[in-house]
Amino acid sequence: SGFSDDNSKWLAPAKAKKTQPKGNHVELSSDGEVEEGSWEMEEDGSSEEMVDDYGASSSEEEELLPIEKAALKQKPDREGLSEDDSEEEEEEEAEETSKRKMGQKEEEGPDLQLNLDIDEQFKLPTSEEIEKEDILFISLGDSLTVFPPAEPPDLHTIHQRIQGNMEVLQDFGVKREEGRSRQEYLALLRRDMAAYYSYSDFLLSKLMDIFPLPELINFLEANEVPRPVTIRTNTLKTRRRDLAQALINRGVNLDPLGKWSKTGLVIYDSTVPIGATPEYLAGHYMLQGASSLLPVMALAPQENERILDMCCAPGGKTSYIAQLMKNTGMILANDSNAERLRSVVGNLHRLGVTNTVVSNCDGRQFPKILGGFDRVLLDAPCSGTGVISKDPAVKTNKDEQDILRCAHLQKELILSAIDSVNAASETGGYIVYCTCSVMVEENEWVVDYALKKRNVRLVATGLDFGKEGFTRFKDRRFHPSLKSTRRFYPHTHNMDGFFIAKFKKFSNAIPQAKKDEEPAVEAAAPSAVPNNIITEPLPKKKKLEESKPDQEQKLPQPALKKKHSLQAQRRPLKA
Repeated sequence: SGFSDDNSKWLAPAKAKKTQPKGNHVELSSDGEVEEGSWEMEEDGSSEEMVDDYGASSSEEEELLPIEKAALKQKPDREGLSEDDSEEEEEEEAEETSKRKMGQKEEEGPDLQLNLDIDEQFKLPTSEEIEKEDILFISLGDSLTVFPPAEPPDLHTIHQRIQGNMEVLQDFGVKREEGRSRQEYLALLRRDMAAYYSYSDFLLSKLMDIFPLPELINFLEANEVPRPVTIRTNTLKTRRRDLAQALINRGVNLDPLGKWSKTGLVIYDSTVPIGATPEYLAGHYMLQGASSLLPVMALAPQENERILDMCCAPGGKTSYIAQLMKNTGMILANDSNAERLRSVVGNLHRLGVTNTVVSNCDGRQFPKILGGFDRVLLDAPCSGTGVISKDPAVKTNKDEQDILRCAHLQKELILSAIDSVNAASETGGYIVYCTCSVMVEENEWVVDYALKKRNVRLVATGLDFGKEGFTRFKDRRFHPSLKSTRRFYPHTHNMDGFFIAKFKKFSNAIPQAKKDEEPAVEAAAPSAVPNNIITEPLPKKKKLEESKPDQEQKLPQPALKKKHSLQAQRRPLKA
């Protein structure tokens, strides 16, 4: 029927002339002749079945399912019906079967739900079960002997126990066991998460203090996945549009990093190594994490400024600063590690940066070496708890002493950075402090310390996203302005954990210690002395009352002694 020419008749396949009667089963021999035995079996209607050499029955009806047998019985009746009638019957049958299934589900639903509720009731394991999973450490002299648990822990069981424990803690009053305290549940949860995610008990306790429990699970899961590969376009040599097109032509799958960045690109996959393309060797881009772009954006360097990058290695932020300054002004790139400065020099040459001086000095001694900068960027060395996906060893090799040691070094560096800035700068006077850590001891604690020790205040970072810093943590209370600091997490922003704070220096004077500040505080509040006992006007009283506290700290020692003597004269009158 598919041909329209005259040859369609003989090209069409010939139709079979003989048709078998309905319901008869005919078996053909290898020669094509009808076997007589098969006819005789059907005519006699005997119930005997033909069995093959392996003992299997040859009857097809035995192999069919009951629903298939019913369909075969209805088939002869349907042959006399039209197509429309058969379709209607099929639709009716489908509706009936669906109703039956829905009825079965409704009947089975409550029972199944009841069973699930019974199974989901979480119970704390016994002490014997916990002892089987515990690892025993025994120290013999200088050596430490490790005895594995009696039964290796099943990670699937631990994961289910974590989920059940979390559900109980979220509705503790209803789902808890009688006689069990919240501390028992929290202790088990910390132990299970430490075993499942391979964290030390110390670090997990710190993280449980920082994050709520549901958010903590998301943070731990995000640390098991690497962050996306991102690159920064070097606008000193090319534009982002041209770079993206060149990389796409080389088989790179990429997208813009986000609305907040005009230079970043995120790489999904590539057929060529990203760190060895001709564009990379020509200095058209820099392999750089997304979180490393944020401190430079917060610093907001201007052209023709003097800028200090106190801890610059490997040079990604330094080159970004030079890019924003369009190779004008001067950048001092410093690092205390001479080996790491080699990568800084190589990257600056490759990217075409010409306004940077590289130095190898201890950042804590920097105000004595060189000062008077318009802006300072301090990417302080830290414990690295925000980049666990890059360095999983952080999970187990950090303890309390490491955190406090880093915090002490950071406090020294931030005071040096503040002292290196000129508060009288026309365009600057800003300091940006950042770390790749999520610990409060390395972030808010250090910033609050700097606010007390120097004449600085916190200002907005200029970043539209990120979580606010802590103003209170456990039993500590920080300055309310710490809300302007920003925290970035891998589970919320899909970038490395980061902390950024921006200071504005308003005075070059360094506040003295508390013992030295007491006289200045007394001199700054002469209104506390009753006016009715003053018999004659005091010289320069008005000038002293109107002066600010930080201006009085600049007064020479004789002036302070004079004020003390004046107050000493008032005391007998007051008595």
